[in-house]
Amino acid sequence: MVDHYYILSKADGFAYPVTIVSSSKGVRQILFLSMETMIQELIKKNIPYTIDLTLPAAIELTQYFRGRRHNFTVPVDIQGTKFQLQVWNALRDIPYGQTASYKDIALRIGRPNSFRAVGQACGANPVPIIIPCHRVLTSDGRLGGFSSGIEKKIALLNLEGYLA
Repeated sequence: MVDHYYILSKADGFAYPVTIVSSSKGVRQILFLSMETMIQELIKKNIPYTIDLTLPAAIELTQYFRGRRHNFTVPVDIQGTKFQLQVWNALRDIPYGQTASYKDIALRIGRPNSFRAVGQACGANPVPIIIPCHRVLTSDGRLGGFSSGIEKKIALLNLEGYLA
Protein backbone atom coordinates (compact mmCIF):
# COMPACT_ATOMS: atom_id res chain seq x y z
CA MET A 1 0.00 0.00 0.00
CA VAL A 2 1.29 3.45 -0.91
CA ASP A 3 1.29 5.84 2.04
CA HIS A 4 2.50 8.87 0.06
CA TYR A 5 0.28 10.42 -2.56
CA TYR A 6 -0.84 13.84 -3.65
CA ILE A 7 -4.26 15.36 -3.34
CA LEU A 8 -5.03 17.64 -6.29
CA SER A 9 -7.59 20.38 -6.44
CA LYS A 10 -8.13 23.61 -8.29
CA ALA A 11 -9.28 27.11 -7.47
CA ASP A 12 -11.68 29.05 -9.64
CA GLY A 13 -12.10 32.75 -10.28
CA PHE A 14 -8.60 33.79 -11.35
CA ALA A 15 -7.50 34.82 -14.83
CA TYR A 16 -5.03 31.90 -14.85
CA PRO A 17 -5.51 28.25 -13.92
CA VAL A 18 -4.56 27.42 -10.34
CA THR A 19 -3.82 23.88 -9.21
CA ILE A 20 -3.31 22.97 -5.58
CA VAL A 21 -1.13 20.04 -4.58
CA SER A 22 -1.61 18.85 -1.02
CA SER A 23 -0.57 16.04 1.27
CA SER A 24 -2.62 14.71 4.12
CA LYS A 25 -0.83 17.35 6.29
CA GLY A 26 -1.49 20.47 4.20
CA VAL A 27 -0.84 22.40 1.02
CA ARG A 28 2.49 21.56 -0.58
CA GLN A 29 2.32 23.61 -3.79
CA ILE A 30 0.21 26.15 -5.61
CA LEU A 31 0.86 26.11 -9.33
CA PHE A 32 -0.40 28.39 -12.07
CA LEU A 33 -1.19 25.58 -14.47
CA SER A 34 -4.17 23.39 -15.24
CA MET A 35 -4.93 20.35 -13.14
CA GLU A 36 -4.81 18.27 -16.33
CA THR A 37 -1.19 19.36 -16.91
CA MET A 38 -0.28 18.44 -13.33
CA ILE A 39 -1.98 15.05 -13.67
CA GLN A 40 0.08 14.31 -16.78
CA GLU A 41 3.27 15.18 -14.88
CA LEU A 42 2.34 12.87 -12.01
CA ILE A 43 1.47 10.05 -14.38
CA LYS A 44 4.84 10.42 -16.16
CA LYS A 45 6.60 10.17 -12.79
CA ASN A 46 4.34 7.33 -11.60
CA ILE A 47 3.28 9.34 -8.54
CA PRO A 48 -0.10 8.37 -7.07
CA TYR A 49 -2.72 11.06 -6.64
CA THR A 50 -6.36 11.64 -5.92
CA ILE A 51 -8.60 14.57 -6.79
CA ASP A 52 -10.65 16.42 -4.19
CA LEU A 53 -12.45 19.50 -5.50
CA THR A 54 -13.78 20.21 -2.00
CA LEU A 55 -10.33 20.62 -0.47
CA PRO A 56 -10.39 23.52 2.04
CA ALA A 57 -7.49 25.20 0.22
CA ALA A 58 -9.49 25.20 -3.03
CA ILE A 59 -12.45 26.77 -1.24
CA GLU A 60 -10.32 29.43 0.47
CA LEU A 61 -8.41 30.31 -2.71
CA THR A 62 -11.63 30.57 -4.72
CA GLN A 63 -13.02 32.87 -2.02
CA TYR A 64 -9.83 34.96 -2.26
CA PHE A 65 -10.10 35.24 -6.04
CA ARG A 66 -13.70 36.39 -5.66
CA GLY A 67 -12.74 39.06 -3.13
CA ARG A 68 -14.35 37.32 -0.15
CA ARG A 69 -11.23 36.24 1.74
CA HIS A 70 -8.14 38.16 2.83
CA ASN A 71 -6.43 35.59 5.07
CA PHE A 72 -5.88 31.86 4.85
CA THR A 73 -6.41 29.28 7.58
CA VAL A 74 -5.42 26.10 5.74
CA PRO A 75 -2.28 24.30 6.92
CA VAL A 76 0.76 24.12 4.69
CA ASP A 77 3.15 21.19 4.36
CA ILE A 78 6.30 22.80 3.00
CA GLN A 79 10.00 22.31 3.45
CA GLY A 80 12.82 24.77 3.13
CA THR A 81 16.01 25.95 4.72
CA LYS A 82 15.89 27.69 8.08
CA PHE A 83 16.36 31.01 6.25
CA GLN A 84 13.58 30.30 3.74
CA LEU A 85 11.18 29.36 6.53
CA GLN A 86 12.02 32.63 8.35
CA VAL A 87 11.31 34.62 5.19
CA TRP A 88 8.10 32.73 4.42
CA ASN A 89 6.84 33.28 7.97
CA ALA A 90 7.60 37.01 7.68
CA LEU A 91 5.73 37.21 4.36
CA ARG A 92 2.57 35.99 6.09
CA ASP A 93 2.59 39.21 8.14
CA ILE A 94 2.16 41.45 5.07
CA PRO A 95 -1.51 42.48 5.14
CA TYR A 96 -3.85 42.03 2.18
CA GLY A 97 -3.60 44.96 -0.23
CA GLN A 98 -0.28 46.14 1.18
CA THR A 99 3.32 45.52 0.22
CA ALA A 100 6.76 45.32 1.76
CA SER A 101 10.19 45.49 0.20
CA TYR A 102 12.78 42.74 0.12
CA LYS A 103 14.82 44.95 2.47
CA ASP A 104 11.83 45.29 4.86
CA ILE A 105 11.63 41.51 5.09
CA ALA A 106 15.40 41.22 5.61
CA LEU A 107 15.15 43.70 8.49
CA ARG A 108 12.11 41.93 9.92
CA ILE A 109 14.01 38.64 10.19
CA GLY A 110 17.12 40.29 11.62
CA ARG A 111 19.27 39.87 8.51
CA PRO A 112 19.52 43.46 7.17
CA ASN A 113 22.05 42.72 4.43
CA SER A 114 20.28 39.68 3.02
CA PHE A 115 17.66 41.35 0.82
CA ARG A 116 18.91 39.50 -2.28
CA ALA A 117 18.62 36.19 -0.43
CA VAL A 118 15.11 37.25 0.60
CA GLY A 119 14.31 37.61 -3.10
CA GLN A 120 15.62 34.10 -3.75
CA ALA A 121 13.53 32.73 -0.88
CA CYS A 122 10.46 34.46 -2.32
CA GLY A 123 11.20 32.80 -5.66
CA ALA A 124 11.42 29.40 -3.97
CA ASN A 125 8.08 29.81 -2.14
CA PRO A 126 6.05 26.71 -3.02
CA VAL A 127 2.70 28.14 -1.93
CA PRO A 128 2.33 31.62 -3.41
CA ILE A 129 -0.81 33.51 -2.41
CA ILE A 130 -1.17 31.61 0.88
CA ILE A 131 2.35 32.84 1.64
CA PRO A 132 2.00 36.17 -0.19
CA CYS A 133 5.35 36.63 -1.94
CA HIS A 134 3.48 38.66 -4.61
CA ARG A 135 3.28 41.48 -2.03
CA VAL A 136 7.05 41.98 -2.01
CA LEU A 137 8.48 44.81 -4.13
CA THR A 138 11.89 46.37 -4.57
CA SER A 139 12.93 49.20 -2.24
CA ASP A 140 12.13 51.76 -4.93
CA GLY A 141 8.64 50.34 -5.51
CA ARG A 142 9.31 48.32 -8.68
CA LEU A 143 7.59 44.96 -8.98
CA GLY A 144 10.69 42.79 -8.83
CA GLY A 145 10.18 39.20 -9.90
CA PHE A 146 7.64 36.44 -9.43
CA SER A 147 8.45 32.78 -9.98
CA SER A 148 5.25 32.19 -11.95
CA GLY A 149 5.59 35.25 -14.16
CA ILE A 150 5.25 38.96 -13.59
CA GLU A 151 1.81 39.04 -15.23
CA LYS A 152 0.45 36.85 -12.42
CA LYS A 153 2.04 39.08 -9.78
CA ILE A 154 0.38 42.11 -11.39
CA ALA A 155 -2.97 40.28 -11.51
CA LEU A 156 -2.72 39.36 -7.81
CA LEU A 157 -1.79 42.91 -6.79
CA ASN A 158 -4.66 44.25 -8.92
CA LEU A 159 -7.04 41.80 -7.25
CA GLU A 160 -6.01 43.16 -3.87
CA GLY A 161 -6.46 46.74 -5.07
CA TYR A 162 -2.80 47.64 -4.73
CA LEU A 163 -2.23 48.54 -8.39
CA ALA A 164 -5.83 49.48 -9.14
